[in-house]
Order: sequence, then C-alpha cells, then structure tokens
Amino acid sequence: MTSASTAPTAPIVELIGLSKRFGGVQAVRELDLRIMPGTVHAIVGENGAGKSTAGKMIGGVLRPSAGTIRIDGHAASLHSPREALTAGIAMIDQELALVPARSVIDNIFLARESARLGVLASGDLRARFDVLNERTGFALPGDAIVGRLPIAEQQKVEIMRALARDARLIVMDEPTARLTRHESEQLYAIVNQLRAGGTTIVFVSHFLREVLLLSDTVTVMRDGRLVHTRPAAEETEHSLITAMLGREQQSQYPELAPVAPDAPVRLDVRGLCGGMFDGVDLHVRAGEVVAIGGLIGSGRSEFARAVVGVDPFTAGEVRIDGELQRIRTPADGMRAGLTMLPESRKDQGLVMMRSIAENVTLPHLGDVSALGVVRRGEERSRVRTMMERLGVKAAGPDAPVQSLSGGNQQKVLFAKALTRTPKVLIVDEPTRGVDVGAKRAIYELIAQLAAEGMAVVMISSELEEALGLSHRVVVMRLGRVTADIPRAEATESALLAAAFGTSAATTTA
Repeated sequence: MTSASTAPTAPIVELIGLSKRFGGVQAVRELDLRIMPGTVHAIVGENGAGKSTAGKMIGGVLRPSAGTIRIDGHAASLHSPREALTAGIAMIDQELALVPARSVIDNIFLARESARLGVLASGDLRARFDVLNERTGFALPGDAIVGRLPIAEQQKVEIMRALARDARLIVMDEPTARLTRHESEQLYAIVNQLRAGGTTIVFVSHFLREVLLLSDTVTVMRDGRLVHTRPAAEETEHSLITAMLGREQQSQYPELAPVAPDAPVRLDVRGLCGGMFDGVDLHVRAGEVVAIGGLIGSGRSEFARAVVGVDPFTAGEVRIDGELQRIRTPADGMRAGLTMLPESRKDQGLVMMRSIAENVTLPHLGDVSALGVVRRGEERSRVRTMMERLGVKAAGPDAPVQSLSGGNQQKVLFAKALTRTPKVLIVDEPTRGVDVGAKRAIYELIAQLAAEGMAVVMISSELEEALGLSHRVVVMRLGRVTADIPRAEATESALLAAAFGTSAATTTA
C-alpha cells in the first residue's frame, strides 16, 4: 500500500456532485470522490447502490446527468470509452464486451494493431501478445476463437486487453466474479504489480475479503449516495457490511426446512451421457436443495443444460415425479416442469435492450395474449406482482433491463423462471455478480421455494454458498459424479478433494 509519507496529494480523478438518472430511477446522487494516483480505490455497496454506475461514468461508458469529472485537475467530458482511453482510463466491465468470432489476439489488440505500409504486422502482434501473456501468467492461446472459450478464459482476455492499452487508471467492475480461486490470486498479483508501477485501480467488487486484501482506500455507497470513504486498514468485513446495509448484518444463509422423510423424488436422472458428461445420476426430492460443485470444465453446467433440453444428450433418462420424460428442447423441459436459470444472464437469460415485462413474459406469451395479441394490461399486472414478490427495484415493468443493477437483473431472471411455478428449478451461479444484500434475498427465495415443495438444483463455484444453502452437495469432476455429501458431513476440504480427485468419493443412498 502507499505509505502516508510518499502519498501524492493531488487526485488523478475527482468526482464533484456527480449524479446519474435512468428515467425515474436516481442511480447516483451528488457523489463526491477523490481517487489518488498509484492506489487501489475500492467501491462497495449493495446492488442498486450506484457503485457500478459510478465506475462506468469514470470509464466513459455512461454520461453523468449532473456534476463534474476532473482528470489531473481539469474538467473532462467523457462521451465514450474511447475518449476515456485517450485520457488514460480503461474499463473492464462485469459484462464482457468481446468480439466472439475473433481470436484472442484480435480482441486484445483491437484498434491498437501494428501496421507497416498499411499491412497488418501480425508478427509484431504475436510478439506483443507473448510478452503480455508471460507477464500475466494467464497462458491464453492467442489463436483461439474467443466465443469458444469458457467464461473465465474470456474474462482473462478482457483483463489483458485493458493492460495492453497502458492506461494510467483502470476501472475493474467485478473482475473476479467469473474466475476460480487460483485465477483470482493471479489477478491479485497483477493488481499489486500495476499499483507498484504507478497505475491507479478503481476496484468495484462484492467480495469484501479481496477488497480488504487489495485496496488502499474503500468507498461505501448506499442508495446512490456516498456513505463514507476511509483507509482500508480501518475497515473490516463487518464494518463494511453494516455501512452498506445501514444496519447490522443478518446471518448470511437462511435455515433450510428439513426434507420430509417421505418426500417423493421429484427429479430422477439416470445414466445421462453427453459431450462433457458421462453416466451421471442425480436424484432430488421435493423440498430438497442439492448443490452441484466442481471445477470449471467439470461438465456440471453442460449436464444441467441437457436435463432441461437446452443441449442434447446421447444416453440416459430423466424422470419427473416418477414419469419418464422425452426432453429434446427447452419447451419439452418446461412442459415437464423443469426450468433453468443460466450462468450468464446477459448472454443466455435476458434480452438486455427490452423491458422487464417483455423479459418476464417472453417464455409465457400464451398466458397473456389472445388471438396473437398481447394483453398489455394483464402482462404488466402479472409482472408487477412478480416484481413485488422478488423485490425488484425499478421504475416499473416498462423499465429496460439494461438500466437495472446486476442484482435486480438477476431477480428479473428469477421472475422469468417462476412466472409458471416449476416442479424443478435449476439455478446456475444464482448470485454471480450480486452484492451481499441481494445474495441474502436470493438465498431466502431459494429456501422458500424448497419449503413450498420445489426441488432445487444449485450449481455454484462458491464453496461457502454450496455448503451454506443445500441439503446435499454433489461434486463433479471430468464429467462424472465423484462425491455426494450430506450437509452435516460436507466441508470445504472434502469438496475440494473431490473436485481435484485427491480422495475417494463419498456416496449416500
């Protein structure tokens, strides 16, 4: 961290009375902030607190509705990320902004290619990429097509692209949300290396442990306003949560109702085989929450997508309430009572440019239409009911989904899945990119759905989440189930051992 004796006194960026409004929603209110050069300045808060909006205004992604941004003491108008980059500011958004059909190298050096006499100098790009790849330790394949990479690998491309621009200030919005623990530690080393070289980092994150580990200064926001800015050394996880919520924190995980001894098996999967999984069995009883853990590439998401009909499977069977189902499409899955929340709400779950109402009713238009015409009044009434039930903070059903915070977008995704009550709900990374307050709300919803008799399958990369909100944890490795552990016996070490294949599987009847 920057020592007090050598700390510079002039900020690299200063926000003065900065505000941002989206229609009837005031996302940021008169924010005053000083970001000192060569430091890591974290911004934390619940979803809807305005922290990502503040970061996007610094990065030129959003234009302020009012207030001033000063860079090196001079007022600046940042109308686009390109203008921000000209001023030495790069942005890594929590939603990836890559060209999926192009290679890793093409994405990293997009608009910064080397050319000689008008001809692209691919050798120069390769040499620059090799230096950057070695510097980060990411070991990315330069010729790989970005759209075919796992999400965690795509996140690395975003990070490397920002580093390739030699920015003086980098805004990182949830940069570790899609990374494994080892990959996150690699990023921490990069952040420390950048700070040591004089680069300033604005670090927006929901992971308070990493905030305290990395940052020099922490700003807390709540309801679009500044709560306080303090040295990170003076904060604790507890103090940050209390400031974010405006109250003492509740227990993170709600108590799950016990599964009735005679509860029927609601989901019964036997011997399912596909491209990335082989011979997977899974049973989930009514009222039970089963977490599926495992490393990226273990086949857990691909297995879930096959169960609900998104991807094909080559062998095996799926039974709902004991009845064999023929599931070849998502429509088949929905008719059988299966619904899945995908891992990426932006790419797989929501139409970001459309309204909340349109997103929620999209799979169920027949319920709110007659003779091919949507009954808008009934549609809005149903959606308002779901918004109230799930606590979606928005101006109304007509608000564009892209104007919402990450947590509220995730709640809209839940509303879309629950408009028709399914028998089995599969949620893939249900709290990715949401803050501690929104996490608690989602956990309570999952516990409530289970208590009402729904069978819930939760895929999670967070060990604490898998342990804290499940009756059992199933671990997959290399496309197979390696452990099935009841909650009372589940520990982080047991889950990691099963995920890495360093211990024998533990199975239950």
